[in-house]
Amino acid sequence: MQVIEKFVSINGEGLKQGELAVFIRFKGCNLRCSYCDTRYSFENPEYTDESIDDIVKYCLDSKVKNITLTGGEPLLQDDIDKLMIELSKNGFNIEIETNGAINIEKFKDIANVSFTLDYKLPISLMESQMITDNYRFISKKDSVKFVCGSHDDLERMLVIINKYDLINKTNCIISPVFNMIKLEDIVDFMIKNNLNGVRFSLQIHKVIWDPNRRGV
Repeated sequence: MQVIEKFVSINGEGLKQGELAVFIRFKGCNLRCSYCDTRYSFENPEYTDESIDDIVKYCLDSKVKNITLTGGEPLLQDDIDKLMIELSKNGFNIEIETNGAINIEKFKDIANVSFTLDYKLPISLMESQMITDNYRFISKKDSVKFVCGSHDDLERMLVIINKYDLINKTNCIISPVFNMIKLEDIVDFMIKNNLNGVRFSLQIHKVIWDPNRRGV
């Protein structure tokens, strides 16, 4: 498997925000979002080839129970399902950070796996690639994350949440594009639209460390 980096840190966002996690970042992505902050995973990437056993051993040695598989796009990796199964057998809680442009049906029944599915809003320039059929396979253990950079993004997010009944189906998370939208504007939008059940999540790793620092 093609690994860009692996490290232990805290979850900077999402349902396990603030909790320790092992991060395994994989090479490659099938999207090119306008605001991408991990271009190093697909633009002339430096990576190592690692076996499933190598990765599982690293996770076991860390003694951390939460595992985040990310990228780029982790679901592009050959045998990613086999890695999920081996991690699950070892009792890990596995989060898959996926960009919403890969079908997740084949992975939905693997134990101890949750999905954080991006929905790419207009500012990303990738909205046309979203596979909304994935919403048939998610539940309250999963989440849909909306990375917003403008008021138009917020309005579009509201359309998608209502169209697919996402608040009742799963967890909905709003995350701002770093330094692109006023944070208070997001809160005001939530209040105005009575967005009960929607979580506003800052990327706290970009507050704790330099926003461009890797491995955190």
